[in-house]
Amino acid sequence: MIVGAAIVREGALLAQQRAWPDDAAGRWELPGGRVEPEESEVDALRRECAEELDVDVLVGDRVGPDVALPGGKVLRIFAAELKSGEPRAVEHRAVRWLAAGQLGEVDWLPADRELLPELANLLARP
Repeated sequence: MIVGAAIVREGALLAQQRAWPDDAAGRWELPGGRVEPEESEVDALRRECAEELDVDVLVGDRVGPDVALPGGKVLRIFAAELKSGEPRAVEHRAVRWLAAGQLGEVDWLPADRELLPELANLLARP
């Protein structure tokens, strides 16, 4: 299981640009990563956000359906908000806040691209 965070602040979604591997470098994704055997999905997402962005997040409800990934893995996205810290690119090339109208401006990885309608709906919530 792979978990991702749809971190929203002031009507914008946080995206991060991959630095590696070569076939994904330069493309954009939501923060997150693999759930380790001893972790819950929420704990894994909090750990991944701390490692990748140097932030603490409050994990909320699921966003959109699960997305099938190569190798039989599954991507599951959760809404999240910042509890502390200012996101910075620790393991990635860059981070960027995107308003709903900007979601199509970056080159998303295929699994994240599948969820753009649900992410736009998340940004439209009051």
